[in-house]
Amino acid sequence: MQISSPVSKTTLWIGRVMSALPALLVLLSSVMKLMKMAAVVEGFARTGVPERLIIPVGVIELACVIIYVIPQTAVLGAILMTGLLGGATITTLRIGDPTYPMPVVLGMLAWGGLFLRDTRLRELIPLRKM
Repeated sequence: MQISSPVSKTTLWIGRVMSALPALLVLLSSVMKLMKMAAVVEGFARTGVPERLIIPVGVIELACVIIYVIPQTAVLGAILMTGLLGGATITTLRIGDPTYPMPVVLGMLAWGGLFLRDTRLRELIPLRKM
């Protein structure tokens, strides 16, 4: 396996900021669901998802964020968030919601940020110069 060079401070901070954006947005989404805010209840009704699933989805989102922000489990967290965001993407596409790119962008930020801050991931997925 190729040994990657250490992450520079600039790259590390760019990765942290990129990682923080999806983590904070999914955390906000989770809190809104756990509080059963009116906008969430309306959104679930609009997408055809039963209201009884609001709290479980909020708990799943919260678990994904917690696992993602812990450095030792960040790769697992990114995998779990990818599944979560994939479900969000298909749900918004199914109803014709124009916000469908948002979960895709969040997933790209989550993985891009993790790639920039985690040398283990760089070793697994090396970028090659052309």
